[in-house]
Amino acid sequence: MTVTTDWAFAPEAYDTPDASALRRDYYDEVASRYWKRPATTAEIDEGLTNDGVGQLVPPTGQFLVGRYGGEPAACGGVLLLDAGRAELTRVYVRPPYRSSGGAALLLRGLEDAARALGAHRAVLNTRLDLVEARALYTRHGYAEIPAYCEGPYMDIWYGREL
Repeated sequence: MTVTTDWAFAPEAYDTPDASALRRDYYDEVASRYWKRPATTAEIDEGLTNDGVGQLVPPTGQFLVGRYGGEPAACGGVLLLDAGRAELTRVYVRPPYRSSGGAALLLRGLEDAARALGAHRAVLNTRLDLVEARALYTRHGYAEIPAYCEGPYMDIWYGREL
């Protein structure tokens, strides 16, 4: 577990009430930004159905929840792609907790989880409109890489050695 004065990050099952609420908030934000309108409850439910989160458990992955002052405020997952690479996914900090240092700590916790799974490289994909996320990744040493996967909501891919 990574701890600072106000932040604490720890592995947590993706389906606990706190983790589920964080995953819903994550999907609501990224879908709403993509569609340029608020996502509906039905759209959020559909997006979370069969989204592969079940793989974010050892030995194939890990899901982390971050708490700020004890309140659930952030989440993210690591998915082992092969013997050396792990993908960071669902990286999210609730808006009221942004600019508190939590995103950097979440990245560090996810990278530690990736190392624990045996990875020596972290990769991720995101969209061009998620400029804050892209700035976070590059600020922490992630560089643009060739696409390692494809999908409708992927515009740019990043990686870094762990």
